[in-house]
Amino acid sequence: MPDRAPQPVDRQLPTDEARDLISLVRDIAQREIAPKAAEEEDAGHFPREVLTLLSESGLLGLPYDSEYGGGDQPYEVYLQVLEELAAARLTVGLGVSVHTLACHALANYGTKEQQVEHLPDMLGGGLLGAYCLSEPSSGSDAASLRTKAVRDGDSWVITGTKAWITHGGVADFYTVLARTGGEGARGITAFLVPGDAEGLSAAVPEKKMGMKGSPTAQVHFDGVRIPDDRRIGEEGQGFAIALSALDSGRLGIAACAIGVAQAALDEAVAYATGRQQFGRPIADFQGLRFMLADMATQIEAGRALYLAAARLRDAGRPFAKQAAMAKLHCTDTAMKVTTDAVQVLGGYGYTADFPAERFMREAKVLQIVEGTNQIQRMVIARHLAGPESR
Repeated sequence: MPDRAPQPVDRQLPTDEARDLISLVRDIAQREIAPKAAEEEDAGHFPREVLTLLSESGLLGLPYDSEYGGGDQPYEVYLQVLEELAAARLTVGLGVSVHTLACHALANYGTKEQQVEHLPDMLGGGLLGAYCLSEPSSGSDAASLRTKAVRDGDSWVITGTKAWITHGGVADFYTVLARTGGEGARGITAFLVPGDAEGLSAAVPEKKMGMKGSPTAQVHFDGVRIPDDRRIGEEGQGFAIALSALDSGRLGIAACAIGVAQAALDEAVAYATGRQQFGRPIADFQGLRFMLADMATQIEAGRALYLAAARLRDAGRPFAKQAAMAKLHCTDTAMKVTTDAVQVLGGYGYTADFPAERFMREAKVLQIVEGTNQIQRMVIARHLAGPESR
């Protein structure tokens, strides 16, 4: 029924190179991602071939150093690429965000030797990463994780279970946070574990209400032995590394959320301008016009918020509070906008013949991953009022 093609987002980009990059991403999204998104999500198909294409196109390492195969792009640009990918299919946009998160520890805390050995394949060599922090009994309270890494000579032996791992079972490498010391945050260390390590296995993927094409699974470490040269950073530094990665990762989720919201708005506008009732398009009725106006305003506000946080990051300034605000606002916006899009489409919005219901199901998870929105409110409040009294 929709017969009005959505207009591309009018983006403020810092360079001609960035504009060319967005054009490339839109071309890939329109040719390779969007046409198959609904069918493949319904079938639970993981688009590894698309992620391989993105790697070959230089799009899996955009914010990292070109010396190691990255794209030397500021976060301001990288996040807008994520938004375009997520608008075409969230499984792809979130997949790129998670891969970028998985590369963060090595790219920012690894030794020169580690970076030379591993980063080129991770950033542009076709490898796909996963990030292993959460566990069955430690989600929001990540510092209480129980997976252990015990030193044995020049190696470490990792034992435990990670939970809710995006790309669990299909990743080529895992950035793993494990306990090497006492209780609490100071006893945690980061490791780079190859996906084919002996003793590493993944459970059957979770059955989710949305993002069925993105495997989310528990990952088991049954005495996985890795050499000490795959330890990232100092012993006990792992939790600080994890928090640093999550600040940036929250911006990735914010951008993905705005991508989903934009796709839902585009669908709602196309439907409302094409659907006739009472002899005229339903977009003529003030109630729907105001809904569309509110949806568009919320999206623009979210986009401005995540870009403001990204520019702080690019300038080397603190951005943790703004990242939490962006994640909170953008994902709540995605939930609201996608719900309203279903309402605009009426009965059709509740059917799988139109993508609005998929957008709504996908938006929900963005309020949960990379720290629930309740956790984001705690982070923001701590910046405003200091730590909670004990």
